[in-house]
Amino acid sequence: MSNAEATASSDQTATGKAEAAHNPEAARLRALLEPSVQANRLYLEDVAIVPGSHRVVHVVVDLPQEETGGVSLDVIADISKVLSDVLDNDPADDGRPYDLEVSSPGVGRPLTEPRHWHRAKGRMVKVNVVQGDNVMGRVQSVDDGGVMIVPEIAVKKGMKPKQGDPIKLPFDRIRNGKVEIEFSHLNGNGLETEHNGPSEEA
Repeated sequence: MSNAEATASSDQTATGKAEAAHNPEAARLRALLEPSVQANRLYLEDVAIVPGSHRVVHVVVDLPQEETGGVSLDVIADISKVLSDVLDNDPADDGRPYDLEVSSPGVGRPLTEPRHWHRAKGRMVKVNVVQGDNVMGRVQSVDDGGVMIVPEIAVKKGMKPKQGDPIKLPFDRIRNGKVEIEFSHLNGNGLETEHNGPSEEA
């Protein structure tokens, strides 16, 4: 049996992906859990295992890329129960006790995949560009080719930031990106007004 713990956010996704790539047990559990995650209309971001006599199985789930907002604590709690049942009935389990931790990605997750950029639509981001100046701006749209950014133009302190003309950054020119913490922003350029500070939303 497991002790399940639901948490609102985590920035351990990169660690989990690296582990899944090199840890056969993490890859096996990912394959075991993924159908149940998908059946609950969620995306399985990562599975990581902290080894030991009492293992910790850390699972990160996210909403599908076409949805906005974040994974609520109620949804995290529900999927935790589902995944706990799956693990308890794992035919290949060796019987060692484990703790299950389920969370959603934190705002600090690096934006390294197209689905990450889809999930960041409307957010203020800092983009690390390959062979060019880095860009700070708001994600306006995302397609198969890249990301449309409305850049923020630096102004004097105390003045309202200005927005430049939208620029298209192809994925092959983007090294990575990071969502910038905002507590509120005004609607502009057709972008939805939303809370973007620390919360249970990813």
